[in-house]
Amino acid sequence: MAAGETQLYAKVSNKLKGRSSPSLLEPLLAMGFPVHTALKALAATGRKTAEEALAWLHDHCNDPSLDDPIPQEYALFLCPTGPLLEKLQEFWRESKRQCAKNRAHEVFPHVTLCDFFTCEDQKVECLYEALKRAGDRLLGSFPTAVPLALHSSISYLGFFVNGSPADVIREFAMTFATEASLLAGTSVSRFWIFSQVPGHGPNLRLSNLTRASFVSHYILQKYCSVKPCTKQLHLTLAHKFYPHHQRTLEQLARAIPLGHSCQWTAALYSRDMRFVHYQTLRALFQYKPQNVDELTLSPGDYIFVDPTQQDEASEGWVIGISQRTGCRGFLPENYTDRASESDTWVKHRMYTFSLATDLNSRRDGEASSRCSGEFLPQTARSLSSLQALQATVARKSVLVVRHGERVDQIFGKAWLQQCSTPDGKYYRPDLNFPCSLPRRSRGIKDFENDPPLSSCGIFQSRIAGDALLDSGIRISSVFASPALRCVQTAKLILEELKLEKKIKIQVEPGIFEWTKWEAGKTTPALMSLEELKEANFNIDTDYRPAFPLSALMPAESYQEYVDRCTASVVQIVNTCPQDTGVILIVSHGSTLDSCTRPLLGLPPRECGDFAQLVRKIPSLGMCFCEENKEEGKWELVNPPVKTLTHGANAAFNWRNWISGN
Repeated sequence: MAAGETQLYAKVSNKLKGRSSPSLLEPLLAMGFPVHTALKALAATGRKTAEEALAWLHDHCNDPSLDDPIPQEYALFLCPTGPLLEKLQEFWRESKRQCAKNRAHEVFPHVTLCDFFTCEDQKVECLYEALKRAGDRLLGSFPTAVPLALHSSISYLGFFVNGSPADVIREFAMTFATEASLLAGTSVSRFWIFSQVPGHGPNLRLSNLTRASFVSHYILQKYCSVKPCTKQLHLTLAHKFYPHHQRTLEQLARAIPLGHSCQWTAALYSRDMRFVHYQTLRALFQYKPQNVDELTLSPGDYIFVDPTQQDEASEGWVIGISQRTGCRGFLPENYTDRASESDTWVKHRMYTFSLATDLNSRRDGEASSRCSGEFLPQTARSLSSLQALQATVARKSVLVVRHGERVDQIFGKAWLQQCSTPDGKYYRPDLNFPCSLPRRSRGIKDFENDPPLSSCGIFQSRIAGDALLDSGIRISSVFASPALRCVQTAKLILEELKLEKKIKIQVEPGIFEWTKWEAGKTTPALMSLEELKEANFNIDTDYRPAFPLSALMPAESYQEYVDRCTASVVQIVNTCPQDTGVILIVSHGSTLDSCTRPLLGLPPRECGDFAQLVRKIPSLGMCFCEENKEEGKWELVNPPVKTLTHGANAAFNWRNWISGN
């Protein structure tokens, strides 16, 4: 970077230290990251935590555009929540199923308040302050109900917002635009203007970035120009659909009940301005590059693909840029699926409009609101510490945890052959194999489809248990899937909590993994309660499960799996004493979804979405649900401990390191 630009960022850094969240930037600077890349990472991750920004920087260590001062684009939307949002999402699913995908499916339900605009990374907090000021100013006059009128044409279907409520919403948008322009518009910014390469459109081939391909312009941008929406305020339901689908879409739209109360939130999102006109793909499977010009894929990765830049790609392959790493390369197209445009957007902050916000649901007050990115009306911040403590104690809570790393996850399906002798005895070929295995009546072969934790998995479980101890959380009962790795994880967590002798593990087969994902045509041979007790697990042999082990069916359907988990978690919650502490459920990644959605009153996900989600859940991933008695519902809240992140460690053969070989 130029010296003048370095000085500019230094000045910005000093100004940021006087604001509300200097702790986000300072840890990154202390690690030696330049100010401009640290700010870029914070902007790209929504300025939530320094840990997320650090992970982004590590992922983008080979990103050729890391030092390019390309700002994010931001937009402000008014978004429905609660029952109305659920009905709109149901319309989204049904309209896609019956009438195919249209442009509206690219984005979540919303009313556009301010269309996309650019803002320098060091000025992003000014946008947050502008959102808070605008919300506080219009809070008293914001409509308690936003009337929605259905409008239909040959290529558009949606709800219009009219009358005085629309005027107030426009005033809010205008206030935000004015405040943002004033707060964020006082310095020089520099960004790239990409030239057109003849015959190829915008050139974003970042692996071959050259001065000849681009024209670098320095532009004096004295103001962050934010323009409020001046058109008819609308919530789009369908756009650019086939004309013969209009009638069906109208019928689906008229079935949306508009009488539901709705709490509206103003949400600030950002996107990468370079890929606005690109197609977005989502990786379904892992792919390890076979050549240096190929991309690494992990399930859930998003890839930006320019349809005009595919001349070099062979049939079945595409050239794309990974959102996770910023690197460009070839990838197999059949490893991906089309994603929606907004899937890659980042939510920064939101302002919730409500004059009667439930006080008990805001137990952490203003600090929690800032951390989660939500600004609440001043009335929601007046809860005393004593009231917050009482509200917390009076709630039943459920903590769902995925088990630790298992041996076959590292050493593959043939892991058992690597650690067993011809006469069926166990030995430890690698330090990540456990020191020993518990005894099983049928011998070592039954471990093949019921693998134990690896040494790292044992370590992960202990770290999580120790963190739960430090958090002060009070575990009152523990339920575990009958899979050995889950029972082991539960035991290790209890040991770190100093509760291994006080609380018995209740084995619940109803929360076992979806059997369709299990190998073989029969359910795995799991350890009996007697075998677990003999292996020194403190098992509750008097517990009567909601779903007996003998009832597990191989290759069950998705609906059968969902029904099984629903029945099990409902019984678990209903049979536990009221207000005695946190119910700990240790199971599989899939249960973080299938055991929480029933509590939250949400329908099951579509099978494809469910499978993609589960692949992203790491070892010791957690979901935490709390019962809100006042509103008669459950809520998903922040887990009591932070996530556990670490890298891979490949096998090493010292013979390959001998000099000269």
